[in-house]
Amino acid sequence: MAVAPAVRRSELGDALRACRSAFIGVGLMSCMINLLNLTGSVFMLEVYDRVLPSRSVSTLVGLVVIAGSLYIAQGVLDLLRGRILGRIGTSLDEALNARVFDTVVRLPLLVGNRNEGLQPLRDLDTVRSFLGSMGPGAFLDLPWLPFYLAICFAFHWLLGVTALAGAIVLVTMTLITEYMSRAPAKEAMTLAARRNDLATSSRRNAEVLVAMGMAERMNKRWNEANEDYLAGNQRASDVTGGLSSVAKVLRMMLQSAALAVGAYLVVHQEATGGIIIAGSILSARALAPLDLAIAHWKGFVAARQSWQRLNRLLQQMPAPAAQTLLQAPSKKLTVEGVTMAAPGDQRVIMRDVTFAVEAGSGVGVLGPSGSGKSSLIRALVGVWTPVRGKVRLDGAALDQWSSDVLGRYVGYLPQDVELFGGTVAQNICRFDPEAKSDAIIAAAKEAGVHEMIIKMREGYGTQVGEQGTALSAGQAQRVALARALYRNPFLIVLDEPNSNLDSEGDEALTRAVCAARGRGAVVIVVAHRPIGIEGVDQLLVLKDGRMQTFGPKEAVLGQVLQRVAPPPIKIVSDAGAAKS
Repeated sequence: MAVAPAVRRSELGDALRACRSAFIGVGLMSCMINLLNLTGSVFMLEVYDRVLPSRSVSTLVGLVVIAGSLYIAQGVLDLLRGRILGRIGTSLDEALNARVFDTVVRLPLLVGNRNEGLQPLRDLDTVRSFLGSMGPGAFLDLPWLPFYLAICFAFHWLLGVTALAGAIVLVTMTLITEYMSRAPAKEAMTLAARRNDLATSSRRNAEVLVAMGMAERMNKRWNEANEDYLAGNQRASDVTGGLSSVAKVLRMMLQSAALAVGAYLVVHQEATGGIIIAGSILSARALAPLDLAIAHWKGFVAARQSWQRLNRLLQQMPAPAAQTLLQAPSKKLTVEGVTMAAPGDQRVIMRDVTFAVEAGSGVGVLGPSGSGKSSLIRALVGVWTPVRGKVRLDGAALDQWSSDVLGRYVGYLPQDVELFGGTVAQNICRFDPEAKSDAIIAAAKEAGVHEMIIKMREGYGTQVGEQGTALSAGQAQRVALARALYRNPFLIVLDEPNSNLDSEGDEALTRAVCAARGRGAVVIVVAHRPIGIEGVDQLLVLKDGRMQTFGPKEAVLGQVLQRVAPPPIKIVSDAGAAKS
């Protein structure tokens, strides 16, 4: 007998199920609110059919007191329901914000930069905001529509038919709203993301735009993107706003129709005067959730699209499973037939690189631009996953460690250095809340940057600014080197570490590489030219994505220099020149 596949549970669904008791409370409150919604109809019915004929003031006072108490209870319950729904949204955010932020950070490493940037965080905000709006209340009240219609039929079948016809019309309007608003809402979301990406990239490259006279052209591109977004957003608003206006008019027409039907029944002595007002109020109350749902349909569609995107994203990037904690690596780095392609791209950048180095070794990686050097180091530190092959520390593949644990044993200085908003000390210690001052200062001294830091206005407490803008490029690179050396990692990978350094910085870099090797670390230094690899003892040469040679520095360097040496100059004698 075939077994049905297990239904894959979503993390968003699990987060909402954790609020099950709150939803039960909201459901009970909705039940009470909708029962209390009958207060106005019953009050008017009693006034017209009991108070006016009897002219009893005491009865009127009693009805006013009862109705007022019920209205207050209804208001309190409605307030509590809204607050609980808002807190459910907050609880959902608290349960998932760290997970969603983690996907935002890791997504470019899996699919490259062709992702939606901060869209997952905005999607979570959209879902939370919708839960805190009036929209969910309207949808919770919709199931009570048959209850109100049944009461209208109990008053008289003509009133019931009138209310039912109005309900059918508004339900039809709701379906039309859903059909017509789906595409414009999706288009508006896409255009908004495109506009935000353009603004972010322009802000990040402000210096280039101004220095090279590109600001005006980029401003024109921004205006075009903004106009497209405004037009798309206007189309979505026109659809939902227009249908909402039509629905509101239809509801007012229905209320008047209910009054007319009630008056007709009274004229023919088939109903009392109270039925006129009570039926009108009740029919309007029955259709109010539909009207409110249409008014909030744009928010509902946006929340639903955000929910679907978040579900797809979290399913594509499941949370890493708990792994066995391995011993700290201390012996060997092994690269076994590693072939690399950029995330989200099938084109192979580097193929079949194999080498192994023992603790205390330093490897310089040489090669022209596009030879695969950056791809190799991204594989070494575990930020890119090889298409084939493995990178191992002490025999264990990098994927056997979680990134947080592996990060303790890896020091990485990327080619494009960026520091984070915070102090120099926080950046060096990688924002470790339990960092010791001795470890921070030790890393700074090993990087040769301690003297530079203590000369700053606030020393290690100096704010570096967002992306390190308060420091020069050379200072930022040396602080980033100290960050890579923090807590003596076993594997240290430096990509073009001297690109912004002066001669003093070059000397400090060489001393840091030698010191790290001396304590048993494996150091990988990437360079375009032989300059900057004084502290290593082995060289790896890449070209066109393939390993050309690997071995002791002196032997490999001799081969490299021999390959790039100019051809010998041919000496032509004067006699030969004369004959020619």
